[in-house]
Amino acid sequence: MKFSLALLLLVAVEAKPYLHQVSAAAGKVVYQSGDLTIVQVSKGTFVHTSFLSTESFGKVPCNGLIVKSGKETVVFDTPTHDKESKELIAWIKKDLHCTIKAIIPTHFHDDCVGGLKEFEQSKIPSYASEKTIAYAKQNGANVPQHGFTDSLALRVGKTKVYAAFWGEGHTKDNVVGYFPDDEVLFGGCLVKELQAGKGNLADANAQAWPATVKRVKREYPNVKVVVPGHGKVGDQSLLDYTIQLFQQP
Repeated sequence: MKFSLALLLLVAVEAKPYLHQVSAAAGKVVYQSGDLTIVQVSKGTFVHTSFLSTESFGKVPCNGLIVKSGKETVVFDTPTHDKESKELIAWIKKDLHCTIKAIIPTHFHDDCVGGLKEFEQSKIPSYASEKTIAYAKQNGANVPQHGFTDSLALRVGKTKVYAAFWGEGHTKDNVVGYFPDDEVLFGGCLVKELQAGKGNLADANAQAWPATVKRVKREYPNVKVVVPGHGKVGDQSLLDYTIQLFQQP
């Protein structure tokens, strides 16, 4: 599968010792098993990390985000497999005592939609950009149910969470998630952790990438927490680092 080959490229460029562990430096670990870790990074947000296994490089961590308000949550990106999705859904229901209003994959790769079927079986609606839906169909990936063009606003509890497309980068369909109550940005694979390499460029528009992240930075000037698709959570310095990385020749 095209994504599997691209993933090997990502790991080859970015493989580091921390790939086998999850740093809790940016928050508190609230759940951990062999396949899933959940870290609270603000009052209402939690980073879920699951893993894609490769023969050559072991486990690669893949981040998603849970946004909580009241008794409701919205999740950005599924865990990598249905098993971990089932585990995540159970934790949200049992430990957070919340319902899941929606799952929002941020692009069509397996680290975003790999565990989508478990959400569907749990009657949780999925939302993604129309581009993500089209690319998922073209690539034989799990296909989200509901599409949006440029942006999406969903009510969660007494507030709202947002997803928006600001341009091409890691893929031509990558969107970011934003929770203004806590000033948390889920950059997904559009945003790199500090010191990361360029990684998987198989479906990328590297020329457009820095301009896209600049637009993201302008749109969300007050962001305090930035969550990348892979690696350690940080702040706005992750946006600056990603811009600099792709401005290099």
